[in-house]
Amino acid sequence: MTTDPRDPRPLTGEPLALDLLNTRWAGTPVNDLLAEPDGQRIWLSSAGLTDRCQDTDAALAALREARGAISAVVQDVLAGGELGAEATERLNAVLRHGRLHRELGPQGPAARVEVDGAEWLAAWLAADDLLDLLGRGAHRIKRCAHEACILHFLDTSQNGRRRWCRMAVCGNRAKAARHYGKGRG
Repeated sequence: MTTDPRDPRPLTGEPLALDLLNTRWAGTPVNDLLAEPDGQRIWLSSAGLTDRCQDTDAALAALREARGAISAVVQDVLAGGELGAEATERLNAVLRHGRLHRELGPQGPAARVEVDGAEWLAAWLAADDLLDLLGRGAHRIKRCAHEACILHFLDTSQNGRRRWCRMAVCGNRAKAARHYGKGRG
């Protein structure tokens, strides 16, 4: 997947669910790629979905709904407790707009997504991706450890100890702050 050169987000290339979640990033006010329709086109391009998904107002509303649902589930996961009923229902509401249809074709097993309306495809794909991430290990979904960062990532490190969305930015900021604090104390 190649990130769209117009994409202003500081972290791209995460699994689809987290990539959608990361359409909001730190700033004053918080930056939101989906605040405008052009941001939807940029996200669809970066996610490799331009040819498959609509960039209509209805699709943008569906993406925002999916992002909110994904955020609620991820917050529950990061809190270490059980998934709350509200977060579960929000994600399930998005998932009810589609289903995976599997069949055996001439080339072998095939699967295609069927959605209630084309505007739900990108939102459903992102919500379904979250289910896959949870199944692979919810403990690998993390929020950047830098206090000013609100980005999320999938920790694919061997030992599961990744702390920063990007070491070159957030990790270095934290190291510099620690170093500066030691010099003052």
